Amino acid sequence: MATILLVEDNEMNRDMLSRRLERRGLKVLIAVDGAEGIMKAKKDLPDLILMDMSLPVVDGWEATKQLKALPETYQIPIIALTAHAMPEDEQRARQSGCDDFDTKPVEFSRLLDKIKALLETRKVAFPG
Repeated sequence: MATILLVEDNEMNRDMLSRRLERRGLKVLIAVDGAEGIMKAKKDLPDLILMDMSLPVVDGWEATKQLKALPETYQIPIIALTAHAMPEDEQRARQSGCDDFDTKPVEFSRLLDKIKALLETRKVAFPG
C-alpha cells in the first residue's frame, strides 16, 4: 500500500483530501505544519508528500528544501499544493525542490493523475 504524507494546516482541506485518498486505497499520514512534516517524513519515509506551501512554524518552501537536502528523504517526490496559482509560484515551488505543483482548490482527478505518475517513477504500485 502506497503511503502519502499530507502536510496541511487547514483542517477542512486535510479531512477532505485524506478521506478521498484513503478511499482510493492509499495510506495517509498527516502533519499540520512544516516542522511536523519534516519530522514525519524522516521517521516514516512515505512514498510521496503533498505539501501545502503556506504553513505555520516552517513554510512549505523551506520544509521542501530541508527534505530535499537530507540523504534519507531527498528521493521522496513532493507535490506542492497552494492557492497561489501564478507561474512564478510554480517556479518557486520547483526551485525549492518540489517535483510537481497543483493549485487549490484541488481538482481531485488531476491531483490523482500527478500522484500516480510520481509513484510510478518510484515503482510504487497505485491501488486499484
